[in-house]
This record gives sequence, structure tokens and C-alpha cells, in this order.
Amino acid sequence: MKTEKEKMIAGEYYLAGDPVLVKDRRKSKNLLHRLNVTEYRVTKKAREILKELIPNAGANLYIEPPFFCDYGYNISCGENVYFNVNCVVLDCAKVTIGSNVFFAPGVQLYTATHPLDAELRKTLENALPITIGDDCWVGGNTVICPGITIGNGCVIGAGSVVTKDIPDNSLAVGNPAKVIRKLNE
Repeated sequence: MKTEKEKMIAGEYYLAGDPVLVKDRRKSKNLLHRLNVTEYRVTKKAREILKELIPNAGANLYIEPPFFCDYGYNISCGENVYFNVNCVVLDCAKVTIGSNVFFAPGVQLYTATHPLDAELRKTLENALPITIGDDCWVGGNTVICPGITIGNGCVIGAGSVVTKDIPDNSLAVGNPAKVIRKLNE
């Protein structure tokens, strides 16, 4: 039988109040408090906190505090990933970020979702993974919804709400985000 954590990562319905998950979120919140309040600048200590919070990150992960996430361990990044201030990553499912990806201020990545059925929603939730390819730039205050894949070389315009996958080398803008042209062609 799967644990609630295994169910969560697999995208199945799970109990968010499971003691293991509560403990994991508490650990993350403690690390985030240290990053966002105690350090608040990118220092040697802040980099050590980030290594513990997001152990699956490549070289040169740079996060401008404040930053928020649920667990941290479900986020994996390639090299040279930059998060500007006030970014949120609800990483109940895997969040895979390629190399050379830049997030402007206020970007929000939501893997968490909930059942449409009101009775199920009272006790269960689920999450769908997000994947962002290499060489992407995500504009300020963009929301990326659960289950989305953004291809390599994409630019997502500021204020966009990404509800559908975006193919490689695309410029997508709006709510909902739509591809308005191909890039590098």
C-alpha cells in the first residue's frame, strides 16, 4: 500500500494532513523562514539553506527572497535558474525546471489541485507535475497551472495564466495564455 507521500508525488488523491507530509511542510517552512527573514540576502548561509530546501538543483540556483514552496524536495532545476522576488512553487508534485530559466517577480507554479466533487474535496487533494524546458523566461505575475509543460526556448508574457501546454520556441501571452508566435524561426 502506498504512503500518502507516494500518492501525492504520483498525482493520486492523498490526505494532506498526513503526519509525514505535515512534518515535511513544517521543515520547509522553517527553512523558508530562515531564508526569507533571517538571511533575506543571498549569502553563503542562504545558499546552504537553498541546498537543504531544494536538494535537486543544479549549479547557480539563485533565489531572491522572499520565496515560498510547500516541500522543496519536489523541485528539480538545471543550471543557472533564477527566481526573482515573491515567487511561489506549490510543489506537491514534481516541478522540473531546465537550465537557463528565469522567473520574473511574482511567478506562481501550482501543482496542487483539488477534486471537483465537493465531498471528496473536504478530505482529499491531488497534484499534477509541471515541466519547464531549458532557456525559458517567465514574465512577472504569471501563473502556471497543474499538469503544464512549457517547452524549450519559450517566453511567457507578464500576467499570463498558462492553462495548456506551450510548445518549444513559443511566445505565449494572456489569460488564458495563447501562443502568439514562434521564436527563433
